[in-house]
Amino acid sequence: MKRNIFIGLGIIILILVVGVGYVMLTTKSHSPFKENKARFQGSEVTVGYCQPYKKGRVLFGEESEGALQPYGKYWRLGANEATTISFSADVNFGGDNIAAGDYIMYAVPGKDTWDVYINTEVGRWGASEADHELDVIKVTVPVSVAASEVEQFTINFNESGMTLEWGTTVATIPISK
Repeated sequence: MKRNIFIGLGIIILILVVGVGYVMLTTKSHSPFKENKARFQGSEVTVGYCQPYKKGRVLFGEESEGALQPYGKYWRLGANEATTISFSADVNFGGDNIAAGDYIMYAVPGKDTWDVYINTEVGRWGASEADHELDVIKVTVPVSVAASEVEQFTINFNESGMTLEWGTTVATIPISK
């Protein structure tokens, strides 16, 4: 009898291990990793994040509407690991000065503005909320409606800063030296 129980437990553990392994190996194919770099007056800015797809879902909105990312709630700016951002020199990020170094970046989206945070808790998994005691800066940026829908979450750079784009929502963060 004990032998059958151990065999049953062994099978259950094996199924769990295989299932977790499968999810870990395939998660990046569902939300692939992307790294973008840009130079701002001699400072290189690098952002690393995983790009989820919209897949017909309501992205931003009220929780009661079934939004994937409800207004006023923590979002790691992508999927999987926390979004990372590195500055090779001191820069002005959204109106606040930040020292050169490696950080994580997350947001709290709202209907008209997003609060974007830079935090020193590097190396953490992104699903759980960041330790707010380690926030370095918080900037509030306006959101606008994109000219066309963006299926896959994207962080891009242009001559004046960084854009966060998904669905029809665009948040722009100015960056300068």
